[in-house]
Amino acid sequence: MKRTASILILAGLSAVLSYAQNGEETARLEDHVVFLTSDSLGGRRAGSPGETAAAEYVYDCLYEAGVTMLSGREGQEFSIVLEDDTVMSRNIVGIVNGYDDRLRNQYVVIGANMDHLGTNVMTVDGRSVTQIFPGANDNASGIAVMLEVAKRVAASSFFFKRSVVFAGFGAREQGMAGSWYFINKTFPEPDSISIMIDVRSVGRSGPLNPFTYYNGVSSPEVNSLVDGLSEVGAFYIPEEGDGMLPSGDYLPFYEKNIPVVLFTAGSDRNMRTVRDRASFLDYESMDYICDFIYNFIREVANMELMIDRPEEYWTGTADSLASIGGERTYSPYEVDTPPEFFRGDVGTFLREWVYTYLKYPDIPLSQGVSGTVTVEFIVEKDGSVTNVRAIRGNDQYLEDEAVRVISASPKWKPGVLGGEKVRVKYSVPVEFRLKKR
Repeated sequence: MKRTASILILAGLSAVLSYAQNGEETARLEDHVVFLTSDSLGGRRAGSPGETAAAEYVYDCLYEAGVTMLSGREGQEFSIVLEDDTVMSRNIVGIVNGYDDRLRNQYVVIGANMDHLGTNVMTVDGRSVTQIFPGANDNASGIAVMLEVAKRVAASSFFFKRSVVFAGFGAREQGMAGSWYFINKTFPEPDSISIMIDVRSVGRSGPLNPFTYYNGVSSPEVNSLVDGLSEVGAFYIPEEGDGMLPSGDYLPFYEKNIPVVLFTAGSDRNMRTVRDRASFLDYESMDYICDFIYNFIREVANMELMIDRPEEYWTGTADSLASIGGERTYSPYEVDTPPEFFRGDVGTFLREWVYTYLKYPDIPLSQGVSGTVTVEFIVEKDGSVTNVRAIRGNDQYLEDEAVRVISASPKWKPGVLGGEKVRVKYSVPVEFRLKKR
């Protein structure tokens, strides 16, 4: 690969950094998070009025920034079948078209999820109390950064040969349903995507929350781009992750063999609690992250060739993944009725089976090794679980244990499409966490 670091890149960095010094961008980042975490949005649960309000806000910000919108303000709607309900969620999508006639039909996609956990009703002293999970770092921070990057890209579109697509994904908490719908149902040419950039939990900073990037199978090209930006003076450079790729909206893209990179500053003790509020975030660091991601996108958009596909990861082509065992398999979002585990969904399976019978292997336990293992499996037409394999993890013992427990699953109620039982493929994250003493 020919890296494109140049005097123009340095000039672009200087311009963006000096532009950011007036504090307007930092203030806008905070404004985004304050709105998205307001009590009126009720924690932005998928399918709720709060998630719809968040989606409309994302649309308005992208439109006002000069991004050409590919969805209406109502978004690209899709449905999710849950245990006892069907909810409607939506994606918001826009594009800044590249200037190069030869490359503008190739794309850099940057996305972040709009939804969060919603609310929880608990009883205190005999009274019902509603808790709201604001989701500031998880993931209002990612949406805020995406919106500011979009504003900068739209204002300097003459610097971008390839087109840049911006996506606010719905229903990340329901198995990355929004990003799956985007890449499988609405984006016409997945093979034309050079890279997908997932922005998640970028609101904290410090030694415990370093700015980090992950790309699954380590990509020499991505590593070179990051190093190149360091050489030309980028202020806030991410470190490469240690191989354990956190779950995120990148996964449906990765399953289609599209290069991905996840930018994150990691989790903190407030995440997924009622304390994950706008006042706890570091907006100055988020501004620097905007600078880096803007210039990273610019580098990718101006490369002579698209980033290489991570072919070494797959045992076959993307098409072969849909026909494991010689017969078509479906995603749970493609079928009329997804498989059920004891009248529940895949979340029930994780809670009531996997985490009930999962045992922490002795060797990683003694070494203090933790992490998340992504396991792929198929629920067959007779309800049995087959083709179980760890597709991502950072420790062989943890991978083996996750595979063992899922392989021992009782039979499910199979999925149904068009009145016929079908094979359905899942990818689930299995977390191994060490308890703090």
